[in-house]
Amino acid sequence: MSTSPISNKKVTSSVFRAKKERGEPITMLTAYDFLTARAVDLSGIDSILVGDSLGMVVLGYENTLPVTMEDMLHHCKAVARGASNALLIGDMPFMSYQVSSSEALRNAGRFLQEAGMDAVKLEGGRARLDAVRAIVDSGIPVLGHLGLTPQSVNQLGGFKAQGRIADEAGEILADALALENAGCFGIVLESIPSRLAEYISNKLTIPTIGIGAGPGCDGQVLVTHDLLGLFDKFTPKFVKQYKVLHQEIHHAFQEYKIDVEGGNFPGKEHTFSMSDQEWQKFLDLTVDSRI
Repeated sequence: MSTSPISNKKVTSSVFRAKKERGEPITMLTAYDFLTARAVDLSGIDSILVGDSLGMVVLGYENTLPVTMEDMLHHCKAVARGASNALLIGDMPFMSYQVSSSEALRNAGRFLQEAGMDAVKLEGGRARLDAVRAIVDSGIPVLGHLGLTPQSVNQLGGFKAQGRIADEAGEILADALALENAGCFGIVLESIPSRLAEYISNKLTIPTIGIGAGPGCDGQVLVTHDLLGLFDKFTPKFVKQYKVLHQEIHHAFQEYKIDVEGGNFPGKEHTFSMSDQEWQKFLDLTVDSRI
């Protein structure tokens, strides 16, 4: 399998637009910890999204709504320590940008100032333009997010595809054009029909990043836990599992349990030795000190 050469040059938001102009696909994956971020970065992936999806795949919530700013900043800091080349994007959690544009700006700034991110992502279209403009005007790059927006799961009636009827598709297109006009450097399109995603991608000068939106987007993103088969509760239709690590980990834990209970671990090769001379000195010490 051939792969693109890995560059040590830092990816910026302007690289996204340049890649779109050249017709080069953009790659993005999620990460929530140091080791995963390091592995993604060393693979030459263009961007790492520290998604609020961590609420489900790391913290065990049923959806992303309980995730807080402190949760996000904690995990963003770990990712920033592990990655030096990829564009790092912090996902603004529920109620961190909806209350007011001033609060949205303050929270967006924390992602850069405290957590080492390069940009932020937020969900929603025309209803979020004031927040987007405030953040962009301050010099912070913003990635939009349309289609299935998980923070609106209760309003949407669950995790289901969006834009499958003409009126909904028109609303998503209008939102995308508005986000571009407000200064977003790109837009995530989640769980919408592939022909709609391709149409929007062709209408915009900024790149689109698809997740469940087909091959017509300018780039693709997946939740790393889904790609690796680490999250076993469900697998979205749009996910390609490259490994099923949950099963392998489960088997490893079972083997460990069997080894310990059977007296096969630890073996001699897993232990540290002490010379007979030093052992005798130790025994003499215990006698002298009445231990």
